[in-house]
Amino acid sequence: MHELALTCSIVEMAEEAAEGRKVARLTLVIGRLSGVMTGAVRFCFDEVARGTAVEGATLDIIEPEGRACCNRCGAEFATPDLLSFCRCGSFELTRLAGEEVTIKSIEVLEAA
Repeated sequence: MHELALTCSIVEMAEEAAEGRKVARLTLVIGRLSGVMTGAVRFCFDEVARGTAVEGATLDIIEPEGRACCNRCGAEFATPDLLSFCRCGSFELTRLAGEEVTIKSIEVLEAA
């Protein structure tokens, strides 16, 4: 389950970025074509964050759809999966969105 390792890394990065302050909210962008199961990340999050500055933080996950541009005809379109093809029949695509896994924002509380 690579989502557990991914969630551990995300919590570590958020804790480091918080520089000793309490994390209130963490917003992730996990594209629908990334291969990451957002439900598994949500499931792991509270346990992984336990005992860290991220414990109790709200986890928001944005899941952008896949988008691609056809290298043959130039059409840009939504791609529901990695096996999508252009209406012109071409499989030669440049992926534009949907494969990303990023931390979009970390909201921290001011130090007391």
